[in-house]
Amino acid sequence: MNPAFSVIFLTTLIGAGQGLFLALYAAELGAFGVTSTTDLRAFMLAGSALSLGLSGLGLFASFFHLGHPLRAWRSAAMWRTSWLSREVIVLPLFMAGVFAYGVAHGLRLPGTLPLGALVVVVCIALFVCTGMIYASIRFLQEWASPLTLANYLLLGCASGLTLATALAAATADSLVRPSAAAAALLTLAAFASRAASLRRNAQLAPRSTLQSATGIKHPRIVQTAQGFMGGSFNTREFFHGRGPRVLRSLKWVFIAAVFVLPLLLLAAGTASASEPLLVGAFAVQYAGLLVERWFFFAQANHPQNLYYQAIS
Repeated sequence: MNPAFSVIFLTTLIGAGQGLFLALYAAELGAFGVTSTTDLRAFMLAGSALSLGLSGLGLFASFFHLGHPLRAWRSAAMWRTSWLSREVIVLPLFMAGVFAYGVAHGLRLPGTLPLGALVVVVCIALFVCTGMIYASIRFLQEWASPLTLANYLLLGCASGLTLATALAAATADSLVRPSAAAAALLTLAAFASRAASLRRNAQLAPRSTLQSATGIKHPRIVQTAQGFMGGSFNTREFFHGRGPRVLRSLKWVFIAAVFVLPLLLLAAGTASASEPLLVGAFAVQYAGLLVERWFFFAQANHPQNLYYQAIS
């Protein structure tokens, strides 16, 4: 597939925003043992604003993938059968919930815990909608797996917790160590899930062949001309134009940037109480996620490529 950068930014930005909100709610529940209500309030306000900002940027990026942005409202019309339509509905609900959660903390209103629990449900629903957009496409074998949903959930949570660690260093020192520990655990879990999907995809065998696709039974079929003056919608939309060597290189790049380097920076930043190192951990991880998401789309091999081969 040919990755659309608008979708890459959409999924990575809202994923980080969702993971950050989950970190906020976990902190409020007392899982991190915060004793200073002033620090906790500052963490909540800054985190809610940042989560809302990331989600808003992701929503803005999605408009660049639309052929007719003024008709964007129509994308929600098929909510009964389309995971994309469900995502279009749930994302604004999540943003509204985060906004209400931040306002409630800012005004010190009661009932933030039940409100946060409701937003957590919407947050998880958004993860499910986003992941199922791709996992439900059965003819793309690389995506049609529960690991796709697990990867979207775990990578979003890992990046959100890494961001929460950097935010804690600026607003609530007592949250740094527990946030870093949670971010490290989620990064390791995301690595296990992503490694499993890479291993699975490497072992996939095509369900169709040139013979079954064309109905020609000859044992050796070779494409000699592409037609369409050397290019068409099919070749632009379903080919990324990069060779196997580039994909192999990018795989190791995102493994290092998403998993290895953030873990090292989290450990160093926590040990030295260095805010720049913790900010750097998120920056490196997010940059790696952009590469990972590009790889995720590019690795999917559309069945129509049986005809067009590898010409882009």
